[in-house]
Amino acid sequence: MSNYDKQPVVPVGSSNEIDVGWDAVASRLARPGARVIVVECYPGVRQDVFVELSRRLAPDVGIDPAEFRKPEAEIDAMIQPDLTDDPVFGRLTSLALADFFDFSRLPPVPDEGRVLIVGQGASLITTGDLLVYADLPRWEIQQRQRAGELGDDRPSVLYKRCYFVDWRVADRHKQQVWPETDFVLDTTSARSPKLVAAARFFEGLAATARRPFRVVPFFDPAPWGGQWMKEVCDLDTDAPNYGWCFDCVPEENSLRLGFGSHAIEVPALDLVLAQPAALLGNRVHEWFGAEFPIRFDFLDTMGGGNLSLQVHPLPAYIAEHFGLHYTQDESYYMLDAGPDATVFLGLRPGVDPEAMAADLRSADRGEGPFPAEQYVNRFPAKKHDHFLIPAGTVHCSGADGMVLEISATPFIFTFKLWDWDRLGLDGLPRPVSVEHGLRNIQWDRDKPWVEANLVNRITSVAEGEGWREERTGLHEAEFIETRRHWFHGPVPHAATGGVCVLNLVEGQEAVVTSPDRAFDPFAVHYAETFIVPADAGPFTVTPSARAGAGSAHGPSAMATIKAFVR
Repeated sequence: MSNYDKQPVVPVGSSNEIDVGWDAVASRLARPGARVIVVECYPGVRQDVFVELSRRLAPDVGIDPAEFRKPEAEIDAMIQPDLTDDPVFGRLTSLALADFFDFSRLPPVPDEGRVLIVGQGASLITTGDLLVYADLPRWEIQQRQRAGELGDDRPSVLYKRCYFVDWRVADRHKQQVWPETDFVLDTTSARSPKLVAAARFFEGLAATARRPFRVVPFFDPAPWGGQWMKEVCDLDTDAPNYGWCFDCVPEENSLRLGFGSHAIEVPALDLVLAQPAALLGNRVHEWFGAEFPIRFDFLDTMGGGNLSLQVHPLPAYIAEHFGLHYTQDESYYMLDAGPDATVFLGLRPGVDPEAMAADLRSADRGEGPFPAEQYVNRFPAKKHDHFLIPAGTVHCSGADGMVLEISATPFIFTFKLWDWDRLGLDGLPRPVSVEHGLRNIQWDRDKPWVEANLVNRITSVAEGEGWREERTGLHEAEFIETRRHWFHGPVPHAATGGVCVLNLVEGQEAVVTSPDRAFDPFAVHYAETFIVPADAGPFTVTPSARAGAGSAHGPSAMATIKAFVR
């Protein structure tokens, strides 16, 4: 039976600190002196907010900021340099929210009567007597895009615009208005909005940055998806497959802050933006800014197919072409593997770059399949193997594997070289980026080099009573360090000065505690990823009474894999 928690909560307050439902929300906002109520909205927040509040607050004047946006044709021309003509990739915008509005058309705010201003850009008109920030997690936005609620374009087109433009603009503006914000409104559920005082919200984020926690994972099908997560993560068994799980990608995941029996669900990125030094540590914060640099996700091909054959951009390339200051170095940790599991990694000895390029271009034109095994090594993969994948290395997970992908965060920058002649879930070919990929392949990474540098580079680091620590990577060219601990007793983890991300890769349950009692005990279960902020300090991982583990490393062996910035 699965004990994987799909809806983790960080307890930060009590039920009487939160208002649930539109009646309670409106009652809270209709306080004396709140004549001008402003609700600034994250992209994707429904018009329901304006409709429901108007029905209950009965304003004398209602203002929709969308009426004062620049014409769409002008906005399209303004953002085109960031979106580019590439079907997948663009550049992260430097635009501000004010750039999207024509202030010459804004009317003066009336001096009398109740005024309600709701929408993105509302706070550009005025901060009013009461400022509410209506927030929304990105995964919920993607579901609304797929449902056709946020425009007529294909979801991939809408997502691309959000990734490179809309979310960047909104996140910068969010930080600007947070100091003036009185309340935060969780709009994830249209029928059950939740309102909390901004002061208590930020106190909750500060408390989260001092203790271990989990973000809310989300699961998605894939053309190559498998069946493993259905059982282990207790998912819908009637679904065709699940290929992805974002188990720790704070830029995409949400965070549930518990107030008694209720929880508000907000972007996990809010924590990164509000508490960057406490969460990341000063050294990591200075290097990456308010960005969470480590990603843990699942790739399930058990009973599925091969991932796309791909390569990630080199650091200089991603900086020059896309404006990012680090790239997606990564690794595949085999959480599980069937008897036929394999990983494609690096090039076969003696590969002719021109011949491989010609065959990739021919396949891209639909002139026949790409002979992948003629050019790319295929290694057998078993449970707990670790394959390192620095940028520039051709790779993909084969069928029959369950990968815990440990990587840097700019996940959208994957150059697909070949997708095995299959269609995406929308019935259309998935975009392939052969030319980008060819400009980044490191042709000297052949089988001898890969075997020496990228496959199971396991070295013993330390041991104590009931535990053993191993270094498993990553490659020297990558900034992430990974350590595996095998244990059947308490394992002490010293503070690294930076954030740590861990997954319980063997065993049913463990408990994370603070030797200084800096935080309450925190239970984690098999396959769950959890974050230990820099400010949490040293911690100990101990098998719980329900651990019930067993593996080739001993009758009661458990294991975690830990990643941190070197």
